[in-house]
This record gives sequence, C-alpha cells and structure tokens, in this order.
Amino acid sequence: MSQQKEDFIAACENTLHFIGGVPAAIAIVPDNLKAAVTKSSRYEPTLNETFEDFADHYGTTILPARAYRPRDKALVEGAVKIIYTKVYAPLNKHIYHSLSELNTAIRQALEVHNSQLLKGRNYSRKLQFEEIERQTLAPLPVLRYQFKKHFYARVIKNGHVNLGPDKHYYSVPYRFIGKRVKLLYSRTIVEIYSNYERIALHPREKNPYGYTTDKEHMASAHRFKSDWTPDMFLNWAASIHEDVRLYILQILERKQHPEQAYKSCLGVLGFAKKAGNDRLIMACQRGLSYGLYSYKTIQTILENKMDNYEESIFADELPMPDHGNIRGKDYYK
Repeated sequence: MSQQKEDFIAACENTLHFIGGVPAAIAIVPDNLKAAVTKSSRYEPTLNETFEDFADHYGTTILPARAYRPRDKALVEGAVKIIYTKVYAPLNKHIYHSLSELNTAIRQALEVHNSQLLKGRNYSRKLQFEEIERQTLAPLPVLRYQFKKHFYARVIKNGHVNLGPDKHYYSVPYRFIGKRVKLLYSRTIVEIYSNYERIALHPREKNPYGYTTDKEHMASAHRFKSDWTPDMFLNWAASIHEDVRLYILQILERKQHPEQAYKSCLGVLGFAKKAGNDRLIMACQRGLSYGLYSYKTIQTILENKMDNYEESIFADELPMPDHGNIRGKDYYK
C-alpha cells in the first residue's frame, strides 16, 4: 500500500509539473481509491494523510469523486478513453527497446493529440490552455514534494527516539521522555510529532546507532553528554598514558552502540581519580594483554589488585607438557 501511495502521488506531482503550475480551485478529482481517500463520504471524505500533506505543499485542493456517483467520474473516464485511443493504440503497434524510447514516443503522440483542432472549433486543447487556462495556475513551489513515511516509537531516557528503519537516534525536548511519538521521514528530513504538534525537525542521517542531537532539547544537567565524541575520550586517555588510549580505542571499536561505548569509556577513565593514574595504566596494560576490553575488566583488575601482580619468574623456565592434544604456539601463527 505504501508503494501504491508513493506512485499515485508521484503521478499527481508529475502532472502539475507537466502543465507548469498548480490549479487553485478544483485541483484534483481522484476516484475513491485508498491511496487518496481513507474514508469515503458524500459530504466530507477523509483524505489520506500523505495525500493531504502533498496538497498542502502545493497549495491546492483535493476534491474526490463522490461515492456511488458515476457522473462525478465521467470526465476522468472520458480522458482515459481519449488517451487510450490517441496514445496507447498507436504506440501499441511498435516495439520499444528502452523506457526512455517509450517515453519519448508517448510525449510525441501526446503533443500531436493536444495540437489537433477540437471538433467544430478553430482552436486546439493546447491553444486553449496557453491562452486561457495557464494564467489561472498558481506557480509551482521551489522544491518538489518529498514523499513521507511514518514510524511510531517511544522516547528513551536520554531524550532521543530511534527511527527503526535506519537505527538512528534523534533528539526531542527532554519533557517528552517516556512518551510515544510519531516520526514522519522523507529522503532528507525527519519530523517528530506528539499529539499533532511538531516537536523536532532534523536532517535525516542513515548511520546506524548514531545520534543527531539538538543541544536545546537537552536538560541543562545532561547537555554535556551531547558533546561526547570518540576524540574527546581518546584525548583524555592519551593525557594519562598511551596504553590507556589504546585500551579506550579498543572499547570504541568494539561497541556497536555509541552511548554504550561512551559510558564504558567514562567509567574506565573515572578510575584515574579513584585509583590513581599509575594503577589505571597498569590495569589497562593488563587488560590489553588479556585481550578483554570493557569497564568491568578494569574494575575487576583493580578490585582484586591484579594490576600489581608480577609475572612468575619461573614462567619461562617451566616446560610445556608433551601431550598430543596440545597444539603448541606455532599453531596460532
């Protein structure tokens, strides 16, 4: 259904651009198909939300055909019959090898049809349009309409909401934390609504697990979090020791979720104040040797004073047992 709506709106938009303007009054008279009308009514039909948004963008009016009123559809069906006779039938006699070639042939046939004099008249459809109808059209907007899809989600505790299809997070004002909101997104923008009120507007980003944050949305006590970046943590770690920086780098590279990685980094670097730089350096060196990269690893090393363990002086003197199930160090080269 979503693709049907998009195709229908694209057809309407192409029509407006073909004629070079927007009708101000009776703009579009579609049949009561679901891509245009959600609920038919003799007096006040309910338009599809996306189609209504399209009409607002172009500043025009949607007047659907009334349900069970065949005469309302007569002009549309008559136009379809004419196009079938004047365009489709002649083109059906030829073979076209590309869509571009077919479209060119359609435009040529349509130009011939519109330039023919009307029966019993001394003017053509094209001449009537250029001399009378074109001047009644409103100008086209600068930007074409962007089809929007919608997605519902709940605002998480950090004041962001996840756009599921992209797995990207966008900020909203912190007072909406915990509330369910609606996201309308096109190719380039993301709009976020709560109770029909737009509460946020962001450019669309498609990097998974990334964050797009407007600092004005954050509570004053939490705005500092919006400044968290990988470089900030790496520079902080480097100011302590190169091995601490290497350990933080490993955490950043292994965590999929940015906020999760930043919290781990914050916890590890926080040990510099609690245990001192020297112990943190030793703990990170120990963690690097283990190949384990997490806040809990450093916490365990420090709590159990493993940072002060010395390697056994006999470690190099103890021979490995000779056993068929032991592959030996050369296996892993």
